[in-house]
Amino acid sequence: MFAVKINFLTLALLLILPLGSRQQVPSNCVIKREQEKCMEMMALEHSDSEFDCPWFWDNLTCWQPAKVGDVIQMNCPELFSQFMSEEDYELGKVSRNCTEFGWSELFPHYIEACLYEEGNSSHPPDMYYVSVKALYTVGYSTSLVSLTTAMVILCRFRKLHCTRNFIHMNLFVSFILRAISVFIKDSVLYAEEDSDHCFIHTLECRAVMIFFHYCVLSNYFWLFIEGLYLFTLLVETFFPEKRYFYWYIVIGWGTPTVCVTIWAVLRLHYDDIGCWDMNDNAAIWWVIKGPVLASIMINFVLFIGIIVILVQKLQSPDIGGNESSIYLRLARSTLLLIPLFGIHYTVFAFSPENVSKRERLVFELGLGSFQGFVVAVLYCFLNGEVQSEIKRKWRSWTVNRYFAVDLKHRHPSLASSGVNGGTQLSILSKSSSQIRMSSLQAETPAT
Repeated sequence: MFAVKINFLTLALLLILPLGSRQQVPSNCVIKREQEKCMEMMALEHSDSEFDCPWFWDNLTCWQPAKVGDVIQMNCPELFSQFMSEEDYELGKVSRNCTEFGWSELFPHYIEACLYEEGNSSHPPDMYYVSVKALYTVGYSTSLVSLTTAMVILCRFRKLHCTRNFIHMNLFVSFILRAISVFIKDSVLYAEEDSDHCFIHTLECRAVMIFFHYCVLSNYFWLFIEGLYLFTLLVETFFPEKRYFYWYIVIGWGTPTVCVTIWAVLRLHYDDIGCWDMNDNAAIWWVIKGPVLASIMINFVLFIGIIVILVQKLQSPDIGGNESSIYLRLARSTLLLIPLFGIHYTVFAFSPENVSKRERLVFELGLGSFQGFVVAVLYCFLNGEVQSEIKRKWRSWTVNRYFAVDLKHRHPSLASSGVNGGTQLSILSKSSSQIRMSSLQAETPAT
């Protein structure tokens, strides 16, 4: 019953980095650890002969030995609280009687005492998590396809090669890597419906977690670099873009490498448990969480600073337009900057981890997975410079193809003549060049 819910909850909590100082332990791993503790206590206790009902593990709770007539009452396992809203959930109790025939049936059942809230029994929590997982899978898939297409476009056209687009391309790569790492981790760690991954120690499993954290950190840092670049461009009069670009590369790809390396070394020496997919040690987890929160906070400050600068520039008397058009342009600029800077991460970044878990999952995983798609659309497909270059290439290709087909039909004998063929190619090249220059001159006033 809990398999789908458990596996997705584990993945979801791993994907949302800025949550709390400690990630929740996956529910199936909690069960397995509780079982091991129960088995250890059974092995240590040698006084079962004094009791009529011995130690008993019912796959969720460890029942201590009792005598006939005893009623043992236990709290619901804490793992049930992960599936309910914190503000409404109250830890229930279950009990068993020790009879002359052994332990009685559980009363009330876990489903009634621990899982469902009043008035909510018709909506099993499984479907909620399955729906969110389907949403973020579609989101990351859409982002992956759109970002790959945008990368091909920006790499293909030389005229688009500039510092601004190079930074966009690195951001696109970080989004692509993040989506790929999510799919890899999902397939490697949580493909099975059992809890075998709770205690695996393979190098492959840990390498997947290192790669995942590196990709997510890189994505946050390139969002930070986008904000830093735009802010510096607005503030500084003389901005040596090429010289700064090398520092951007070092920050965007180098800093996550250092952070993840330190985290991996600390995990290896001080918290070498399982597949490194759970972060019980809050101090070690801050090596990853700290830089993420710092980048979100700095980017938010840069975002506010850029909005202030835009307001000042738009209200300048040198810029024409009425008040409504100024605010419209400001609103448009603000909306364009939100996905580029990742400002939406500030909504839940600094809130306690036990606040609005369900809303956080939908916002961070569901909507956040589409961020790469939105960035690709706004900063590539809808970019005027990109559209102009694609139109220019299309016109050039159409003209060249037209002349090639037309001349082939008019002078078929020229195709077999080497000299005339070369002369014809040179004429065609000159003609296409003249047409291309005239088309550029025609586009210039429009832009």
